[in-house]
Amino acid sequence: MTKQVLRRIYLVALVFLATLVAIWWQRIQTPQPMREAVFERIETVQVDEPIQPIPLQISLDRGKVALGEQLFHDRRLSSDNKISCLSCHALNRGGADHKAFSIGVNDTVGNINTPTVYNSAFNAYLNWNGKFATLEDFTTAVIQNPKAMGIQWQVLLPKLQRVPDYIRAFNQNYPDGLTATNVVDAIATYLRSLYTPNSRFDRYLRGDKSAINATEKEGYRLFQAYGCVSCHQGMNVGGNLFQKFGIMGDYFRDRGKITKVDLGRYNVTQNEADMFVFRVPSLRNVALTAPYFHDGSARTLEQAINIMAKYQLGRSLSAKDTQLIVQFLRTLTGEHPALGQK
Repeated sequence: MTKQVLRRIYLVALVFLATLVAIWWQRIQTPQPMREAVFERIETVQVDEPIQPIPLQISLDRGKVALGEQLFHDRRLSSDNKISCLSCHALNRGGADHKAFSIGVNDTVGNINTPTVYNSAFNAYLNWNGKFATLEDFTTAVIQNPKAMGIQWQVLLPKLQRVPDYIRAFNQNYPDGLTATNVVDAIATYLRSLYTPNSRFDRYLRGDKSAINATEKEGYRLFQAYGCVSCHQGMNVGGNLFQKFGIMGDYFRDRGKITKVDLGRYNVTQNEADMFVFRVPSLRNVALTAPYFHDGSARTLEQAINIMAKYQLGRSLSAKDTQLIVQFLRTLTGEHPALGQK
């Protein structure tokens, strides 16, 4: 049996496995028991594809969403009163800030690229190293992180308690009023409202075959044929698996200057097998969220695709194939009022 035949069999197996994982993830995601039914799917569609569409509508407590939005925009949540969640997660810029490393309190430069906040509720794991499994845990950590908001509850709560609008809003939405737990819950509820349905590719998945053109369809075919879909699948086109960065080559040796954050999930588990392993990022709205990778090293989609092909697939893509995949990835941009689509 030739190497070419073996490669084709391998790719078919990868696509089949990705489809099974996507369907399985869609099914276990719907109830969301660990999130205590904080939202409910209004519309769920399952298609026979490795990628699944985002629900067109999700039911959330509007009062908590509005309160969470106010907190998300409030600079008082930082120790120096200069930054808010919005500072690093600009909703009109794809939910990120287009910087390799964000700037936190006291002008502290972070050491890892800020992922988009959009569709984060659909990720099985949060952060590049997958340290957090819930938006609540993630929110708590960001508030207290000295390189992010850098504030402790004994300082933050009195600040918020001096704001009559907050006292009123928390009393209206929570029986026990303004507490640390309720601050986190409100922000997490707002984060769940930041989903981007109805991308052109989702419309295609739902049956509108004219939603993407022939070039974009060919890009999707190549995305599957090269094996990209084996990791980037499911509703978020990623976000539900871990993978080593550098399966077919040593990315970090070639890049040089290895830092602690480059160790990835090892920093969470201390397991040697998790060295250089990261959560596979979502590709939803990926055309809007440059630069790419945990180190912000890829400035364009073309660069990111070619690095992935080399180090994850052991392949060298032609310029034509790269552009076709880029065209497909652009169809994953969804809709949200803050993105300013007409």
